[in-house]
Amino acid sequence: MAGVFALVAGAYLLYLDSDIRVEFEGKRWSVPAHVYARPLELFPGAEISREQFIRELEGLNYRHGVEGGRPGSYDRHGQRFIVNSRAFAFWDGKEPALQFEVAFDGDRVSELVELPQRIPLTLVRLDPIHFASISPAHNEDRVLVVRETLPPLLVDTLLAVEDRKFYDHPGLDIRGLGRAVVANIKAGELVQGGSTLTQQLVKNYFLTSERSLVRKFKEALMSLLLELHYDKDDVLTAYCNEIYLGQDGRRAIHGFGLGAQFYFGVPLSELKPQDIALLVGLVQGPSLFDPRRSPERALKRRNAVLDILAQQGVLKDSEAASLKRSALGVTPGTPSAARFPAFADMVRAQLRRDYKEEDLRSEGLRIFTTLDPQAQWAAEQALERGLKELDPGDPARVQALQGAALVTDVAAGEVLAVVGDRRPRVNSFNRALLARRQVGSIVKPVVYLTALAHGGYTLASPVDDAPLAVDIDGGAPWTPSNYDNRSHGVVPLFSALAHSYNLATVRLGLDLGVQGVRRMINQLGVEEEINPYPSLLLGALDLSPVQVAQMYHTIASGGFYSPLRAIRAVVSADGQLLQRYGLETSQVLPPEAAYLTTAALHYAVREGTGAALQNGLPEGRVVAGKTGTTNDLRDSWFAGYGGSHLAVVWIGRDDNHPIGLTGSTGAMRVWGDLSNRIGMTSLPLTPPENVEWHWIERDTQTLSVEQCPNAVVLPFVRGTEPALWSSCAAARRQNPVTKTIDWFKEWLN
Repeated sequence: MAGVFALVAGAYLLYLDSDIRVEFEGKRWSVPAHVYARPLELFPGAEISREQFIRELEGLNYRHGVEGGRPGSYDRHGQRFIVNSRAFAFWDGKEPALQFEVAFDGDRVSELVELPQRIPLTLVRLDPIHFASISPAHNEDRVLVVRETLPPLLVDTLLAVEDRKFYDHPGLDIRGLGRAVVANIKAGELVQGGSTLTQQLVKNYFLTSERSLVRKFKEALMSLLLELHYDKDDVLTAYCNEIYLGQDGRRAIHGFGLGAQFYFGVPLSELKPQDIALLVGLVQGPSLFDPRRSPERALKRRNAVLDILAQQGVLKDSEAASLKRSALGVTPGTPSAARFPAFADMVRAQLRRDYKEEDLRSEGLRIFTTLDPQAQWAAEQALERGLKELDPGDPARVQALQGAALVTDVAAGEVLAVVGDRRPRVNSFNRALLARRQVGSIVKPVVYLTALAHGGYTLASPVDDAPLAVDIDGGAPWTPSNYDNRSHGVVPLFSALAHSYNLATVRLGLDLGVQGVRRMINQLGVEEEINPYPSLLLGALDLSPVQVAQMYHTIASGGFYSPLRAIRAVVSADGQLLQRYGLETSQVLPPEAAYLTTAALHYAVREGTGAALQNGLPEGRVVAGKTGTTNDLRDSWFAGYGGSHLAVVWIGRDDNHPIGLTGSTGAMRVWGDLSNRIGMTSLPLTPPENVEWHWIERDTQTLSVEQCPNAVVLPFVRGTEPALWSSCAAARRQNPVTKTIDWFKEWLN
């Protein structure tokens, strides 16, 4: 009988031993993908204000006060800042920690030097803001650490509180268990644990939370076996990565690496002694001692840990007493959670094209994105402020006015900001990506672009804004009307777009063919089937804000289609570059047609449906844009761009009820505020090589001169400008005095 028992026991030990080694030597954890914003790059002449710089540092959780050169800290002296940057490994190399001074002159960097020698620097790249994680399916999140990166004080504190004999026992400590019982009785509370670190690791890593003698016996055996095969530092490192430290909604916070970010917003290496004491104190009860929900209990627990450190000589009595007087110092929110959930949604959507879901949730990938925190904050503030003014009620109510905004870089084709809800921190329905709403007049520029690219039209071509009836198969004729219920006769093409005349647009679209307009929409980057009904010409088409942004971006970039992207690079957990997402472009329409359309959209802002916008822009800023309003005032749109940025704003209600706002009274107001906040630059006025500007008389669409009444300057592809001169221009051209003045002006230019 004894032999059978020994055989069974031996087999069981072999089974446990094999299980431990396979599990411990394999992939130990499912590590989430970590998502980063673009890094802030500083150089002499860089356009950034002191206020923006401070906000960037605060977003990175840099602490005010240089603290003896500690990385992740800064100090300010008027126009100058002393910064201790953190080391960071990017996809293209490592940036070392650096102490530097940066000086500002207005909204520009005027000087950049390395300290203490004051060596001039050409470029400094700060570590990027970590703003999201793609967590494993079981919702565990962690930031892996290695033994070399564990702060010595953290190790000392952990061993002092949890396992004083860690480096001496074989995995079990009977005497330590007795000491813990006595200490807890004396203190009247739980101040020390009875299990060794190895036992705690085994329980959390291999076993369930079941409480039974059988499980406890299994835990003891596995602890002995674990330490039989692996050294103490391996066990300690595994413990520091596995330990549970709290909950963020459905996300479980594991390990001291993530715990430092979750509670204090800084890397593990930047924790202060009192921070370390709190983190180690949480080991015994993360929910019980949660510093955000139970700050008094957490403070008492932290101070008890500091007392233990003083008793064991890890800290001096005076140091412990001083640290006990400090505040908890935890961040008010949850900085390691998704700060920009709408942008994170876009990143996930693009990643799923190239990576399996399980790889995103387990391989510890590092995702470097195009998100510009400054643009993101600007978009959030503009949308929040605008909707609060338009709808001052409770934003959480079902019938509340909602909105979305999206900002891109015109030159790079990168998405800089995404807002999907009027409460941008709420991880809810992402309207920027998922809300498909009727676009209304936002689609009209595509009709005019088609005419300019393929229809033989110019901006001065006459179009008729007279009433019409369109026969519809199997139904009554369609009789569109203008917003003001008036017709405006024959008008130049640019004016019809600028004033968003429905009748002129339908006539033009029917002359071109609805199929041609549909093809142009697809050509601009909208990848879906579109029904070629005549009503398409007035915006009977459901698109999301990101699809509208893609469509307008192709026009803004001069006719070059670039798939909008939110990712720059993907790096593996061990630092290997897996993929770069560079700029991909293809010319899909003549640059001349894109330039002429942009000019017409500038007139839409200057004198058309967007004229009210110009009053809120800085003097001299040239932008192009178009309002969009749908039937019964259900949707308010504005899409526009300058030289640097493109932005799209949508406002409406989720239940699709009327909101009583046109594109100009709703979305355009938000867009104007947003464009000012991001410092949108003016459109470049330099035309393509074969495009010239000419003065035209509006009424007759003939050549004119600046001094003639009712004259407007428009771009034309060389040779397509009108051949005839207006009577005013002809008279001035014959007047000898006028001819001399005109010649003198040309000579001066």
